[in-house]
Amino acid sequence: MKTLTPTLGYWLKKIGFHRGAPRLWFETSRVGSAGLVPGSRFDVVALKQGIKLVPNVEGRYSVCSKVRSGRYLPVIDINSREVLAPLCGQQVVRVVVRLDGIFILRAASEQAKAERIERLCSKLAAGEQLASASIAHGAGVLSSAAHTGFSDAGLELSLKVLCEIDDTYVEQSLNCNPASAQSVPLCAPIQELVQDEWLMRQVPRVEVLEMGLPCSGASRAGKSKRGLSMMEDHPEVGHLIYAALALVQKLQPAAIVLENVEDYRGSASAQILRSQLRDMGYQVREHVLRAHDFGSLENRVRWAMVATTDGMPSVETVSPRGQVRGTTLGELLDVVDPEAACWSSMKYLKDKAIRDKAAGKGFAMQLVDGESTSVPTIRKSYNKGGSTDPYVRHPSDPDLMRKLTPTEHARIKGVPAELISGLSATAAHEVLGQGVAYEPFRALFRELAEAFKRLRERGPIMLGECATANRLNGTIG
Repeated sequence: MKTLTPTLGYWLKKIGFHRGAPRLWFETSRVGSAGLVPGSRFDVVALKQGIKLVPNVEGRYSVCSKVRSGRYLPVIDINSREVLAPLCGQQVVRVVVRLDGIFILRAASEQAKAERIERLCSKLAAGEQLASASIAHGAGVLSSAAHTGFSDAGLELSLKVLCEIDDTYVEQSLNCNPASAQSVPLCAPIQELVQDEWLMRQVPRVEVLEMGLPCSGASRAGKSKRGLSMMEDHPEVGHLIYAALALVQKLQPAAIVLENVEDYRGSASAQILRSQLRDMGYQVREHVLRAHDFGSLENRVRWAMVATTDGMPSVETVSPRGQVRGTTLGELLDVVDPEAACWSSMKYLKDKAIRDKAAGKGFAMQLVDGESTSVPTIRKSYNKGGSTDPYVRHPSDPDLMRKLTPTEHARIKGVPAELISGLSATAAHEVLGQGVAYEPFRALFRELAEAFKRLRERGPIMLGECATANRLNGTIG
């Protein structure tokens, strides 16, 4: 279809079934805009994604008529399996009326779903790299886990586009993250990016999309700090699901992985995402990943939504590879001189702990050492030194303690140290503290890659019905 020819009408139509064959029936004056009026004739031309009804005075088919309320309405009746073969399997179709004829095409959601599967299958068969994109990229911890997980399964990702609002993180990722070496950085708020029509026309299609939308409004601490009744009340990040879905529409990924805090799954945004992805032809699965199950000392818990295009296998479980080995913190700590300046009494924190206890707040300092088998959550503001943050106990002086170094923080989360190379301690802890524990998501992306390989071996198997037909069954004719 050429966009220069004006569209004179558009609607959805259910495909019927009559005498053992599919049936397309029109009884409407709207087809008259294409010259199909009672008594006229037309031909049916097969297209890749449907058929076209073309006016022709010597055409094979005729337009009949029916009287309704004293008016003669054009009637078109096509009841042929052979003629409607390009629409085989479709329950609902698009009807587009133009001056040069009427196009009967797959519903947009069904056509997009088929294109995603065909594109992915073609690349898998050819052994090509699979294109990926990253939203709310940060310094690329999730992107790195995605690339490593796919590589574990024998497939390679190529990060084409990364979206990140923070210049510092973008520069860090481009310079120090191997996953980002060939990617195009889009450094702006995603709600601004999706309004840039010039840019959106250049956004490539990808096979994998990973995103970690900001959790400031979803976490319990974030809600409490701002007094939010729901996540979407957050003035800066509460509405980002709209922009994220707009990017999904442009990128058309075969699979999507969204990670966030566990509370996000109960938000309105998560429900909007579930429903819209369903209507876009995705099968949605959700997982709660506990880092301790994957060998991490810090039991960081994250929620992951994995959406795969209908036709490919879903990711039903995420498990560690092999037996998880027990680790003590001492294996991950730097060798620090007992006389180093980093050791401190941190008297101000001890005094605060005493005040908090007296006030019944229940806050307490958390000390760890080389024998520790678990570490409390290390947050993004760790370098500021909070009263409930974990500190390393001095090996011989019980009055002294120190902060974890950024490198130690990276080891605890399983993140490659190169991703924070050259960053200040404050920036490094921010990158790690708001990122994911590495191994759970490496395992998730490995499972996703295995699902891709099963698709390559057995071909697509459609599990879901046409979402458009299901949702609009009672409102279209």
